Amino acid sequence: MKITFLGSSHGIPEPNRKCSCTMIETQNRVYFIDMGVMAINELTNRGIPIESAKGVFITHMHGDHTNGLFSFCDLISWYYRSVEAPIFLPKPEAASIITDWIALGCHQSRALDFRAVNEGLIFDDGFIKITASKTLHNERSFSYLVEAEGKRIVFSGDLADPSKDFPKFALDSKTELCVLEGAHFPADRYFEFIEKSGIKQLCINHYAPWNIPNIQKLFAQLKQIKTVFATDGLIIEI
Repeated sequence: MKITFLGSSHGIPEPNRKCSCTMIETQNRVYFIDMGVMAINELTNRGIPIESAKGVFITHMHGDHTNGLFSFCDLISWYYRSVEAPIFLPKPEAASIITDWIALGCHQSRALDFRAVNEGLIFDDGFIKITASKTLHNERSFSYLVEAEGKRIVFSGDLADPSKDFPKFALDSKTELCVLEGAHFPADRYFEFIEKSGIKQLCINHYAPWNIPNIQKLFAQLKQIKTVFATDGLIIEI
């Protein structure tokens, strides 16, 4: 699997850091966790066929995780019509809002494959499996377990506090990579959970500048785990 961080910032864009979007590539297929960036622009700039997009998984509906979703849905609705990518929404009612917004452009659109996110296994196309777990960031927010090529990756999404909603998936010792957010609390609060998790690699994503010292403190404590800050364009292969 190849994981590319297209946007690694927190709630607002920063210099050279766009809002949240992570691209997963496996067997010439592309999947997105959140879409706070213009994803089709990113695919085009990288020479990746738009038709490679096979799924979008939104952790929660805040704008910094969804602002690029409108553009994506618009373009696959009327132009890239051969794209078959289910779009998983924590709030299913958002589907009608997106559809109405597309209609404002007066394009001859097609029905898109919107699906609701609920706890448990939500997607398995034979190439990648996605399992969702509720978090407490807001009333409908989720973390995701991604399984492909015999590997496991955990994406926390936004959390309330590790003591309340640390992703249970990450406690499995077979987890190759854990991508945790770093915006909403001091990151060193993760330590006691990561220490007993058995994960092999930790990436802190969606972090705010004022939390960097706490992230560095956490990294210093985790002597046996490979650690990295997410940055726009960072690629991790597992």
